[in-house]
Amino acid sequence: MDTLTSIAAVRERVASWRREKLRIALVPTMGNLHRGHISLIAAARQHAARCVASVFVNPTQFGPNEDFARYPRTPAADQPMLQDAGCNLLFMPEVAEMYPRGAAETTRVEVPGLSGILEGEFRPGHFAGVATVVTKLLNIVAPDLAVFGQKDFQQLLVIRRTVADLCMPIEILGAPTVRDADGLALSSRNQYLTPEERLVAPRLHAVLAAAAERVVGGDQAFADLERSGLESLATSGFVPDYFSIRAASDLSAPSESSRHLVILAAARLGKARLIDNVQLTR
Repeated sequence: MDTLTSIAAVRERVASWRREKLRIALVPTMGNLHRGHISLIAAARQHAARCVASVFVNPTQFGPNEDFARYPRTPAADQPMLQDAGCNLLFMPEVAEMYPRGAAETTRVEVPGLSGILEGEFRPGHFAGVATVVTKLLNIVAPDLAVFGQKDFQQLLVIRRTVADLCMPIEILGAPTVRDADGLALSSRNQYLTPEERLVAPRLHAVLAAAAERVVGGDQAFADLERSGLESLATSGFVPDYFSIRAASDLSAPSESSRHLVILAAARLGKARLIDNVQLTR
């Protein structure tokens, strides 16, 4: 695996693969890798002959009071993990390479509607930053497909909408969430949890799963289920932002005829903000 830091060098390497008519996959990350990220590399390798991973902590998707400065950066550990997983190329740019005129002066990609709800309500501007950096990475690598985790379900939909609306000939693959044995979804931010909070954290998925079981069993009192979910999280020690049942296709409010649903939640536990979701078909 080679590590490159410039856009020009990445484009040159990818062009050589294109001349060989090789199928190429991209896995964008912010580094501080764990088993969840490595599962994305494995998914990419199943669908492409060459895999490119990016490690870039993107400043435009962090709000002014969020954890950009302290977000864990572990390139020395990330590189061997990617190499062992079979990644062919690591793109690790500096902020100046991605935003040469500065983040504030960079063209933004906005996805209306979908970006303003749920995560977008609590993190204004977040999805504009995500859509912008992902668009840049897709234009740099020009892959046949890109792989994203389903833990960030709303992000996955925002990216799919971006690619469709901007007419990019790129397949977006959603990979299943990887969890610890107790159900907690893997996340780089889990390391913010104290040992005591780590024991509580799996409760987030448990509450989601319980609500999903009720819906599959025929309960259509969605507002009551959402209210109960928020109360259960608060009782467990979380400070919840939202607990919401939505149509899985576009995160609209579900109707009685909606078959494919997703239940999404975000909650704070100490210094960590955790998100998770459960998809279901009824």
